[in-house]
Amino acid sequence: MVEGHSVHRVASRHKLKLVGKKFQASSPNGRFADGAAAITEKEFVSIEAVGKNLFAWFGKGDQEVCVHVHFGMAGNWAVFEEDEAEPATTPTTRLRLECSGVVAHLSAMTVAHGSREGLYLPKRSKLGEDPLRADADPERLWKKVSASKKSIGALVMDQSAFCGPGNIYRAEILFKAGVHPDRPGKSLTREEFDSVWSHTVDLLRRGYATGSILTVDDADQVKYGDLRRYIYNKAHCPKCLTRIVSWEIASRTAYACPSCQPMAADAVPQTESAVPSTPKKTKSNKDAVLSTPEPKSKKRGAEPTQSSSAKRQHVPFPSHCVRDSLADRLANPAKLTVKELKAVLRERGHPTDGLKAVLVARLAISLDGTPPPMRSAEDAAADKARAGENKAVEHIAELHPTQTTKARGRRL
Repeated sequence: MVEGHSVHRVASRHKLKLVGKKFQASSPNGRFADGAAAITEKEFVSIEAVGKNLFAWFGKGDQEVCVHVHFGMAGNWAVFEEDEAEPATTPTTRLRLECSGVVAHLSAMTVAHGSREGLYLPKRSKLGEDPLRADADPERLWKKVSASKKSIGALVMDQSAFCGPGNIYRAEILFKAGVHPDRPGKSLTREEFDSVWSHTVDLLRRGYATGSILTVDDADQVKYGDLRRYIYNKAHCPKCLTRIVSWEIASRTAYACPSCQPMAADAVPQTESAVPSTPKKTKSNKDAVLSTPEPKSKKRGAEPTQSSSAKRQHVPFPSHCVRDSLADRLANPAKLTVKELKAVLRERGHPTDGLKAVLVARLAISLDGTPPPMRSAEDAAADKARAGENKAVEHIAELHPTQTTKARGRRL
């Protein structure tokens, strides 16, 4: 998912590259044909980001048109200037803008057009507090959080409350604040809420500046090594080495360190522990499952105070959002794809038959006691790009895939 910091970067880039110009507009895939016709030859007047939403304004007065954009999982709004070749449009290209010396391609999950009263104001009224905007009101957010039975983990992802953070940010914000994601909003003290909001502002500002979701403090980089994030898709907490647990909140994976983010005593039934000391094993999952008691609702449809999903010791997966280098993934074979597992096993002279779990176990035995593989020059160059030493393109909403590939050197 393209998160709030990346959307703000697109807005800032387009204020420099596109605003003030008049464009010939078209819809290559035909899904925004009416909108393109409505804005063609009109001046691109302004653009603003609100969380994960972009609002672009074309024309003035009675001719004013608002274009609303939500990128979804992997959209982008790329700009090609006269010194770079324009790539062919794709089946996802909803809008193409062209004027002298500049072309822009927009691919996104949602692209809609309308008026200020008919589109912008209704959409804007449903959005919460954006930590990257000057008009963010933490007092208004505190009133909403302190009155809510929803878990703080759900609220951080609720764009009518915290506007901008996504799943990676949720894991890292709540870890840094020491707040368990299952805590009901109304159970947070003002001090705890202030800590959550402070880390939300700090991390999204850092993401805006670097173009990447980097959450580890400088002192912890020195202490724990080269980390980009603390617990998102990690097996162990870097601070206390406790196993990270994961579970579902509204169909998205949540993460927590049971030691650094304990459940408050008043947030769970007094006779139960939020994280049992002896994990319970299930037939369907060989990993230990950490069960959180499920509070009984007083009436059908009542808002639950906790997630209904059981907690489990987290096994890192090959994330498409946060891609590790091959060398990093070899250190944890579960992150490798089946194709990669078979390739590595084949190179080592081992059988390549069996399901992924068998391949992972086979490779883990093979790697045990051997030195880690040397990172290739190609991987090292890609790591530098990924870490923002050249162009920060970990999240690609600003760039076309061809531009991203060129900036990174190669895909990992």
